[in-house]
Amino acid sequence: SGIPDFRSPGGFWSTHRPIDFQDFLAREEMRREAWRRKLAFEKAFHAAQPNRGHRAIAHLVRQGKASSVITQNIDGLHQQSGVPGEKVIELHGNSTYAVCLSCKRRFELAPILAAFEVDEQPPECACGGFIKTATISFGQPMPVKAMQDAEVETKACDLFLAVGSSLVVFPAAGFPVIAKQQGARLVIVNRDPTELDRLADLVLNAEIGEILGAVTGLGD
Repeated sequence: SGIPDFRSPGGFWSTHRPIDFQDFLAREEMRREAWRRKLAFEKAFHAAQPNRGHRAIAHLVRQGKASSVITQNIDGLHQQSGVPGEKVIELHGNSTYAVCLSCKRRFELAPILAAFEVDEQPPECACGGFIKTATISFGQPMPVKAMQDAEVETKACDLFLAVGSSLVVFPAAGFPVIAKQQGARLVIVNRDPTELDRLADLVLNAEIGEILGAVTGLGD
């Protein structure tokens, strides 16, 4: 989709130190830096579109073969690919809009980014709260409902597909383990080996679109 890898070798976090949630709350300069990064990302990757892998997953959902999509991605591309919003469980939130950390009001990004580009002032809500993209930052509590929904879906499945995840970030990386403990088969599809490969019934180190596209019969 044209979006860079974050955690794989050479990914974004290898050159950019993540901004901790507590630093975001405590320091205006960290809030400013967070919005600088968001502005840069929007300019660079605003044209990103669902790829063959997204479309293949949406196809499995439409056919009733996948009951839900538990994702660490924050780009909203699963929804754009045709997966109903209620079937997408976003563990790390969503970067396509912003929220006030105090009153939880939702904000669209375009006017916020336009204003920030002019004066680089971190946005604040009318209530006085800090406005942040609706993502879960390092050090920020995980969303309770999403975690609960993910656990329910994981325990109910007979096949768990771990697709395109390095499986090193917990608690998200714990769901494949839970699935195996409940008797499900585990398939890992990832470009690089993961630390959970030893638990899997099948490991495919290849591009996601290539593998899932072939499985579902979808072309490029």
